[in-house]
Amino acid sequence: MAKAFSLASWNVEHFKNDKTRIKRVISFLREQDPDVFGLLEVEGKEVFTALVEEMPDYQFHITEGPQTQEVLVGVKNGLTAFFTQKTEYKTGVPTLRPGALLTLTIDGEYYPILFLHTKSSSLPLGLGIRDDQFSRAFKFKKLLDKTAGGAGKAHFIFLGDFNVMGMKYPFEMGIDAPIEVQKLDKDAQKAKMRRLIKNKPATWWNGPGGKYPESDLDQVVVSDQLMVKKIGDAEIDVRGWPALGADSEKAKWIKEFSDHGLIYLEVQKA
Repeated sequence: MAKAFSLASWNVEHFKNDKTRIKRVISFLREQDPDVFGLLEVEGKEVFTALVEEMPDYQFHITEGPQTQEVLVGVKNGLTAFFTQKTEYKTGVPTLRPGALLTLTIDGEYYPILFLHTKSSSLPLGLGIRDDQFSRAFKFKKLLDKTAGGAGKAHFIFLGDFNVMGMKYPFEMGIDAPIEVQKLDKDAQKAKMRRLIKNKPATWWNGPGGKYPESDLDQVVVSDQLMVKKIGDAEIDVRGWPALGADSEKAKWIKEFSDHGLIYLEVQKA
């Protein structure tokens, strides 16, 4: 089956004016060669300027507003795409990131791609905000299905740093991260969608000696009918520190690039 497009999402932690780091990140992105990518936690205009100058074969879009961190989207020249900022994913919190919606048109088929950087918090409020953000994405899927001509018809993808870290409750109970992921899977099934399986179990880590263990934060959810190229038994290739062996190698990569690995997939033509 032929490839429709390749897609990547990467949270480059506090990505701002560090020329050496910007060059490293751009070089790494070049190596991945995605047709479409989203960068999360962009905090400086210097990043946008450098990408435009160093990657002239891409068109770039970026969210804007009172928030500190933005979502930047790149799409290769020659692809037909339309970009929309989706402020409803801020859920009424001005400092949260909006959604970044890129709609590709390939061989007459529409592929709406929503990049999300959801609320990071293990407090009850954080879990509630994330759940609302996911709910909005699934409701959007239903609207897209109607536009596409019937239930389950839309080729919808939403992905990014979902921050599915569970909830700590300062009493006797809590919700661990796998339970939050199970809830996401159940809601996806109701919306005729599925969460893709990664070839590495974790995408985030502070490195050796950090307070938290390796965590499964970055996710991709797609419409059931979408075909994604297999990578062994998985559909997402996690690149960066999760693909390295020794903790020392991982720690070096985290320091030079980001505490998040990059997630990559290839969507097959409908």
